[in-house]
Formats: sequence, structure tokens, C-alpha cells
Amino acid sequence: MFAISSFLCGLVFGFGLLISGMTQPAKVLGFLDIFGRWDPTLAFVMAGALVASSAGYAMARRQSRPVLSAQHLWPAQCNIDQSLVVGSIIFGIGWGLVGLCPGPALENLASLSPRVIVFVVAMLAGMIAQDFLKSRFASARAIKDTTLASADG
Repeated sequence: MFAISSFLCGLVFGFGLLISGMTQPAKVLGFLDIFGRWDPTLAFVMAGALVASSAGYAMARRQSRPVLSAQHLWPAQCNIDQSLVVGSIIFGIGWGLVGLCPGPALENLASLSPRVIVFVVAMLAGMIAQDFLKSRFASARAIKDTTLASADG
């Protein structure tokens, strides 16, 4: 049941991206060009998404248990830290340069456009690099903490 509901949610999300124009890089770049030929139509799409998701979260928070899971999986971290800010900046730069973010990029893979393929490959490379760097920094931090603890002890 979980797999079916996940598939249906992804299908609705994909149709929403398609219908709203979020899969059209020119439309997205027009929305981001606030000092040029600004196209505000995606602001209405985002506002609608915000209203719908807010209602969904409000309903989910009132339930003692989710429908398709044993427990709620709410985010554990809600502070704004350096990695969130840096990640947001990188995401915004990519979105602004190409007019695609991850969801629409994956949907646009069906077009077999070289531009989209390069974007998705770069996106995957960035994800792999982030995982690698995160594990390296975690390992280095653990070694440093162990060294400091043994020096103190």
C-alpha cells in the first residue's frame, strides 16, 4: 500500500509540475527575472502549493498516527545553519542558471534534451560530492573529538 500511495503522490506531483508550467525552463526563468520581463504566473502556483501543503500538514498534525506508517516522521532539525544556507544558495544558482530544479529536471528527462541530461548528471554529481564531503568531515570531526578526549583524560 505504501508503494502505491508513493507512486500516486509522485504522479500527482508530476502532473502538477506539467500543468503549472514548472517543467518549462523559459517560464521559470521569466518568473525569476523580476527586473526584466517578469512572468508572475508561477507565484500563483507556489501560493496554491503553499495553501494545499499547509492544509495537509494541519490535518496530519491532528492525527495521532499516520495512515500508512507506524509513526510520524517529522523533521528533527529546524534551525537555520551554514549547510542549509549554502545548499539554498547552490540550489538557487542552479535554478536561476538553467530554469530547472530537481523535480522538473527529472520530468524533463523524457525529452532527451542534452541540456537537461547535463543538468541531471551535474545534479547527481553534486549529490554524490555532498555525501562524500559530509562523510569526510564527519570522520575528521570524530577523529578530532577522540584526540581531544584522550588528551583531556
